Amino acid sequence: MIDDLLSEVFDFVETQSLISDAFSARGPWVTRSATSDPLKLIAVVNGGARLTTDGIDRPLQMQAGDVAVLNNRSWLKIQGGNGDGIPREIPSPPGPIAVRLFEGGSDDTDVVLGSRLRLNPVGQELLLQVLPPVGYLRASAAAATQLRCSLTRLMEETNTNRIGSAFAVRRQTQLMLLDILRAYIEQIHLPAGWLRLLTDDRLRPVLSLMHTRPGERWTVDKLARAAAMSRTSFANHFRSVAGVPPLTYLNTWRMLLAQRSLSDSDAAVGPLGARLGYASESAFSAAFKRHTGESPSHYRRGQRRAWQFADSS
Repeated sequence: MIDDLLSEVFDFVETQSLISDAFSARGPWVTRSATSDPLKLIAVVNGGARLTTDGIDRPLQMQAGDVAVLNNRSWLKIQGGNGDGIPREIPSPPGPIAVRLFEGGSDDTDVVLGSRLRLNPVGQELLLQVLPPVGYLRASAAAATQLRCSLTRLMEETNTNRIGSAFAVRRQTQLMLLDILRAYIEQIHLPAGWLRLLTDDRLRPVLSLMHTRPGERWTVDKLARAAAMSRTSFANHFRSVAGVPPLTYLNTWRMLLAQRSLSDSDAAVGPLGARLGYASESAFSAAFKRHTGESPSHYRRGQRRAWQFADSS
């Protein structure tokens, strides 16, 4: 099942979220800001808004319940309201906003929420390559109901000091991103990449083998037989779906497993490399450094420092 494969891949994604912009306004209004966040969510909680950013030809006309996902955009402008007069400039607030802003209101009140997403390096590698520059999820989409629930829960956890809030924020953000990916799969013809690969019925047996037995010495011939295809047909089809050859994908999967293990455990480098199919510790270390730019031991230290700092901030 695709959800099983998506869950397996998505397990590598670690997130933290901060509600960084939130306001309610009546009458004409506008807010502008630069953004350097890899991923940013904009949600209209009530009313409507028009969102403009680099990478789109015309403003998104957002209604209550709509969510936009900005992928490595450099600036955004959001405006809304009805009536005459010069739009009121709404500055971006410096920190989290109290939940009281989202209570009550009337039909002519626009309520907008912005959330910055912090991703671990693996999460950035996986998500930024498959999400469009601007993803748009309408309230009428099948996944939107669950997404709105996730946004409400995230807002509550971010703005309270309840025990376990930091853990809840991370998990709720991951669920929110999962809902977005599900909607993306349902609504859009997927470009070549790992997300499209997960949806390909012909390649599912091959993907299952590579994921569950990554240390085996796979060849294109072996994988083609598992897919019940000729070697040439399999290699061509895999590349057209995944965007990379089969063994390149396998090596990437091995590196993702290695990154997770180095971040989450004290596994020794040599045995870890052996489990992933490398003949020696030096061969594994060289492959890991080509993929990440760091040695396994340096990567492990850096990841632990980064997430300890994020947890304390």
